Amino acid sequence: MEYSNMDAIDLQLLGWLQDDASRSNQWLAAQAGISPPTCLRRVRRLHESGLIERQVAILNPDRLAAVQGHGLACIVEVSLDRQGAEHMDAFEARAVAEPAVQQCWRVAPGPDFMLVVHTRDMPGYLAMAQRLFTADANVRNAKAFFSTKRAKFETKLPLAHDS
Repeated sequence: MEYSNMDAIDLQLLGWLQDDASRSNQWLAAQAGISPPTCLRRVRRLHESGLIERQVAILNPDRLAAVQGHGLACIVEVSLDRQGAEHMDAFEARAVAEPAVQQCWRVAPGPDFMLVVHTRDMPGYLAMAQRLFTADANVRNAKAFFSTKRAKFETKLPLAHDS
């Protein structure tokens, strides 16, 4: 479904929902200056159109690591030997199926993929690397950059009214 009638109120609703998707419909309606039923219809249309892909809880990895034990985050550059569409698609499918891979980006120029990976610890990373990189004969190189500090993490996309 396409959503082509987007106006300033829709952009405001998207902005508020990006900040905190648990806000009530009543709160959103009051902020936007519209009735709660109108607000609910607008938010439903934003969902149905695919502009709102999903709503999730964002966990704090440092606090989770303190509760569960260690946490390890890294960004991995992956270069393939063969870059034909079928080879790229095959690696991408394996990467997105791997639970430790949080994000998978095809990139150019340079490596073929950039992965954001979170594992419990170094043995967890090594097991994931064996499954995803070593076992794939088409992976030429995988270069990992391990996080020492998360300076910024944001999920919000810029909206037209944000300038």
